[in-house]
Amino acid sequence: MNENGADGAADGPTDPLADADVYRVLGPDGSPLPDATVPDLSDEQFRAIYRDLVVTRRFDERAVSLQRQGRIGTYAPCAGQEGSAVGSTHALADDDLISYQYREHGAVVVRDLLSEYLPYWMGHESGTEAIADGNVFPLNIGIAAHLPHAVGAAWAFDYQDEDRVVACHFGDGATSEGDFHEAMNFAGVFDTPTLFCCHNNGWAISIPQSRQTASDTFAQKAAAYGFEGVRVDGMDPLASYAVTREAAERGRGGGDESDGDRDESDGDGSDEEEPRPVLIEFVEYRFGAHTTADDPTAYRDPDDVVPWRALDPLDRMESFLRETGRIDDEGVAAIREEADDVVADAIDFAESVAAEPSDMFEYAYAELPPEIRRQRDELLAAVEEHGEEAFLREE
Repeated sequence: MNENGADGAADGPTDPLADADVYRVLGPDGSPLPDATVPDLSDEQFRAIYRDLVVTRRFDERAVSLQRQGRIGTYAPCAGQEGSAVGSTHALADDDLISYQYREHGAVVVRDLLSEYLPYWMGHESGTEAIADGNVFPLNIGIAAHLPHAVGAAWAFDYQDEDRVVACHFGDGATSEGDFHEAMNFAGVFDTPTLFCCHNNGWAISIPQSRQTASDTFAQKAAAYGFEGVRVDGMDPLASYAVTREAAERGRGGGDESDGDRDESDGDGSDEEEPRPVLIEFVEYRFGAHTTADDPTAYRDPDDVVPWRALDPLDRMESFLRETGRIDDEGVAAIREEADDVVADAIDFAESVAAEPSDMFEYAYAELPPEIRRQRDELLAAVEEHGEEAFLREE
């Protein structure tokens, strides 16, 4: 694989990554770049990636709408970042573990867990339990707190000779937390099969990258821990697939250090018979707010988003499929209709889940403290006296 950063300058000045040192397969118009290697996938696999991108975008639109209607809680939109989550998940084996932050909804879509997952955003912990059954660790709100756990899981896989890797997703803001550095150091020392998936979308809520780190890139941080770091256009689903696929092979003890033109670290070139971690920096941009409780106009100019929309992962993938004869108008319409149905079914299922008031008091303590027990008993007594209907919001 060759880097396709500056070579993309012909794509025009509107390309914000034209001069960036990132791995790319597709140009902004969806055409493969001249020196790029298109992943060796079947037509069905290419269309499946596109289908999951469309479903993820449709889910994202509906989820934001549901939150505005008060039907779900605070939600983290992913528009603009679907390419990295979907592309990287397609590159993994079904039993590889995904340690999820809170914006990589595409990973859940690829694993076909959308209906089971949505109840989480409606306040039901059954949603996170369900995605765990699909090898997706429950989403993590504490920034970087899940990274040491992901490394521990990867170490366990290696220790038990399981042919599995862990793809751990987090935002660029997580690199400022101690857990990030501890996890990276442990992974480097013990050769855990961990893929550190850093989503650099330009902002840690309202803090820009320039105030987040003095490093030129986030990928180069891997050098301090003795393994490879690579930057990829995270809005290019095929590039995200290719880089993750290669990283997963390295995590399994394969791979080839000869791809040094993409290696931003000064790795020690250790024996590739051993699993090796990799840090992947997905360079991308979130089109909308950090969460539905956020107002991005307070800290960034809306015009700054415009050039990034030219890299929309859905548009690029659709253009690629059309250009290569893998899809036509009818095929696109069918996928969009399917996406509407999949998301509608997920919403219907999630809204059919009945709340159990006592659940909110479970699982935090082995034995409830007296004050919490009093609150539980008081609530349950009120429900029994007045009936559940008295506590339901009128639609």
